[in-house]
Amino acid sequence: MTPTRNEPQTQERSRRRRVLTALMLGNALVALDTTVIATAVSAIVEDLGGFEQFPLLFSAYLLSHAVTTPLFGKLSDTVGRKPVMLLGIGVFFLGSMLCGFAQSMTGLIAFRALQGLGAGAVQPTVLTVAGDIYTLRERPRAQGYIASVWAAASVLGPAVGGLFAEYGFWRGIFFVNAPICAVAALLLIRNFHEEDTEPRKRYRRPDVLGAALLSLGAGLLVLGILEGGRSWAWGSTTWIAIVMIGAVCLLLFGVVEWRVRNPIMPPWILGRRTFWARFSPRRSSVRWSQGSLPTSRCFHRVSSQRPPSPAASSSPR
Repeated sequence: MTPTRNEPQTQERSRRRRVLTALMLGNALVALDTTVIATAVSAIVEDLGGFEQFPLLFSAYLLSHAVTTPLFGKLSDTVGRKPVMLLGIGVFFLGSMLCGFAQSMTGLIAFRALQGLGAGAVQPTVLTVAGDIYTLRERPRAQGYIASVWAAASVLGPAVGGLFAEYGFWRGIFFVNAPICAVAALLLIRNFHEEDTEPRKRYRRPDVLGAALLSLGAGLLVLGILEGGRSWAWGSTTWIAIVMIGAVCLLLFGVVEWRVRNPIMPPWILGRRTFWARFSPRRSSVRWSQGSLPTSRCFHRVSSQRPPSPAASSSPR
């Protein structure tokens, strides 16, 4: 039986579907661990103690994630998408396993920060790989599949976390990441192949100063937002100093990016409407609403009002 003319195209579509599956699994890691811990935090506090520290479980993850996302995005332009994606999956796997075996709240917070480093490498690379393997007409559908993972995680995450906590095994919310990491990495290794193109070779010299200013500036600003009113009073001298230093670093970062040859964040990006559309009130409200999940769950436990189901504390009333 002779091969048909369309057989290479069929094989290419099959290969791209497997890569898309790997990207969706990678995005699922980031999305689930943003929400899954919220409904399990009361069980974690009961086991490890450190009630006054539990907000740092979220702050540490989000802080390291936010700071490293643009850095790993630029690194993928330099060394390639595949190495950065696999590095992110590997770091996320390591952080998840360490979280599962943590014996103290301090250790768990540190390992959550390690998870955030992995997430900072995975999430930007997922979208970039999708743009590399799909044409302009095909990208909306592929990105729709990838974005649907976040919608599913907003529903499944709290339910899964509450289920593990309800049966006394909160560590399972971290161990469940292991098979997802393994399948995503295997699919990526076997099906995603990229070439070191000439444009990429021109970006070998990293923008070290820009990376340092961005990391410090974004880190301090996010830290001030997350810990204001908890670790430091709003408007206190320490809080103002942290926010001001972060703002100055970001202003210096903008100046540096106008002058360097290969900036981490090219200034022309700020002129794109699609860039600012990502900060719309609707998108922001979803992120902010997730902050109420851990506190509402703890309220149920403290007031001896057990929710009727594992995810009831995150369900609309």
